[in-house]
Amino acid sequence: MSSINLTHHFLIAMPNMADPYFSRTLTYICEHNDQGALGLVVNRPIEMTLSALLERLSLPISDAAISGAPIYFGGPVQTDRGFVLHEPVGNWQATLAVRQAIGLTTSKDILEAVGRGEGPKRMLVTLGYAGWSPGQLEQELSQNAWLTVEAKDAILFDIPAEERLPKAMQLLGLDYARLQDAAGHA
Repeated sequence: MSSINLTHHFLIAMPNMADPYFSRTLTYICEHNDQGALGLVVNRPIEMTLSALLERLSLPISDAAISGAPIYFGGPVQTDRGFVLHEPVGNWQATLAVRQAIGLTTSKDILEAVGRGEGPKRMLVTLGYAGWSPGQLEQELSQNAWLTVEAKDAILFDIPAEERLPKAMQLLGLDYARLQDAAGHA
């Protein structure tokens, strides 16, 4: 059983992360318990916009202001499935309440609402997610694969993707570029 709960925390990939799916990533943990962990990579936009995704799903979009919003690579699991991280939690068909203010929804009804201009105030849409089996994330942490820090909503929703990793590092008082030069084991 997990003795730590990293729900609503960022995982910051250490510079020596060899896995190409997670190299230089910032991952937001949506759920962490004795069954494992589920997270979304939040700093890796893909070559798709919200309007293109909705068009692929045959859903209209009425709000031109959000049509160009990027879609993100959320992780290597179920990359053909959409995951919407949003605030507020709302009342959607399939939502995991990450915390009181943030939800993760996988049902199409949220995208239909977004298309109508009735979606959540703030959101981030990914294709795929990152998953860990029971004890796997704890094992990776013990091998120094990740740094962890409590997540800040503003980093998720209010700053550009390329600034999210450095901003999360600043929460720890670290500079990612300097960490790369000094990474090693004590």
